[in-house]
Amino acid sequence: MAAAAECDVVMAATEPELLDDQEAKREAETFKEKGNAYYAKKDYNEAYNYYTKAIDMCPKNASYYGNRAATLMMLGRFREALGDAQQSVRLDDSFVRGHLREGKCHLSLGNAMAACRSFQRALELDHKNAQAQQEFKNANAVMEYEKIAETDFEKRDFRKVVFCMDRALEFAPACHRFKILKAECLAMLGRYPEAQSVASDILRMDSTNADALYVRGLCLYYEDCIEKAVQFFVQALRMAPDHEKACIACRNAKALKAKKEDGNKAFKEGNYKLAYELYTEALGIDPNNIKTNAKLYCNRGTVNSKLRKLDDAIEDCTNAVKLDDTYIKAYLRRAQCYMDTEQYEEAVRDYEKVYQTEKTKEHKQLLKNAQLELKKSKRKDYYKILGVDKNASEDEIKKAYRKRALMHHPDRHSGASAEVQKEEEKKFKEVGEAFTILSDPKKKTRYDSGQDLDEEGMNMGDFDPNNIFKAFFGGPGGFSFEGRWACCSWEFPDHKPTHSLPLRQLFGSQRGP
Repeated sequence: MAAAAECDVVMAATEPELLDDQEAKREAETFKEKGNAYYAKKDYNEAYNYYTKAIDMCPKNASYYGNRAATLMMLGRFREALGDAQQSVRLDDSFVRGHLREGKCHLSLGNAMAACRSFQRALELDHKNAQAQQEFKNANAVMEYEKIAETDFEKRDFRKVVFCMDRALEFAPACHRFKILKAECLAMLGRYPEAQSVASDILRMDSTNADALYVRGLCLYYEDCIEKAVQFFVQALRMAPDHEKACIACRNAKALKAKKEDGNKAFKEGNYKLAYELYTEALGIDPNNIKTNAKLYCNRGTVNSKLRKLDDAIEDCTNAVKLDDTYIKAYLRRAQCYMDTEQYEEAVRDYEKVYQTEKTKEHKQLLKNAQLELKKSKRKDYYKILGVDKNASEDEIKKAYRKRALMHHPDRHSGASAEVQKEEEKKFKEVGEAFTILSDPKKKTRYDSGQDLDEEGMNMGDFDPNNIFKAFFGGPGGFSFEGRWACCSWEFPDHKPTHSLPLRQLFGSQRGP
């Protein structure tokens, strides 16, 4: 009886356990079916909950882990999904779907080599599996894109790197490494908002990601927000003290900020030579910082303009706008240098660019001034023809006319070739025109202001320079151009009495050799 009781006890203790195990399996299957139903309806959160319940009931069922891995993949939680997929194949190495999901998770996270191993195992189990074949090709394509991108980054072909990373991310959408490389290249290409967006997305998921912090700082650094950039570089170095790129960028940012500020200080103090040297040193710190270097070139151009090295100033401003074609200050500085060197067409072009960008009254007036000077520059320069300054007095204008009229009078060149005679006649006429305009206060004012002289009723095409010559040199005895040996009278600048001399004596003998 004792033996029987002991056996009963044993049986009574064992049978409920068997019943509980079977019940657990049935309940787990129920949870799995419910999870499948929610998965089919794309309610992945509920599907996840039921697959988790199934796993809790039967933690050694490979398919439950596989199903939950699939659900986590649909939720974009690839790292968690990878853990479930790996557990599924640990429980059942012949589970083809488990290997496929493990490979897909590896690939999505950017580990293409590990993905290849998983897909190869799936093909060993089922060599005709079309999905495994395609995914294996995808994984190899990603490895090739990585290889090309690495080479192109060294060549600084950042557009090609972005292209490769975009293609790779089609298969590896959760790979932070690919996203960071793309963002860094976008920053190097000056596409800062795009780069910032990529880095910010990563930081929202992982606020301690040193690479993303570095890229955020890099964007600010290249946008000439150097102080804020340094803060991000320092934060990145706190997360990863050995982050080489962040270390170099931080050092460059601090050096650039210091040199630029020292240059600005020297300029304000009027020490232009020192300012030039400091700006030049700053330009050598980081050739990749386009916006800051554009400002440095413009600053150095301003220094050169102060030193009256206008050609150098123009060159510096040109370098500035090559780096940043939206930099208004550089266009304005170069336009002023063009005005100072009488390169009016170039000045008008720069002022037009400025006014198209910023339609202010000031910019409109600068453009009008340049256009007026350009218009004036295309007319005959009567001051240059007479050889006098624009501020010449009335007596200086008269004296200059006497000299030039006698120099270019046709009778003086009657023995020269026909070509020379024609050229001297032209110059003689221009001298007369110049005197006519500049000796008349009203006409001179209109000429100086750039107004059309034709509005005054003066048709220079019908102009006769001989009449001016007669009026100017004529005396009591009159003056005639009818004969080569006619006499001319004139009044000398020292206001001596009028004299009359034969033109032969005035011009000298013009007989041939």
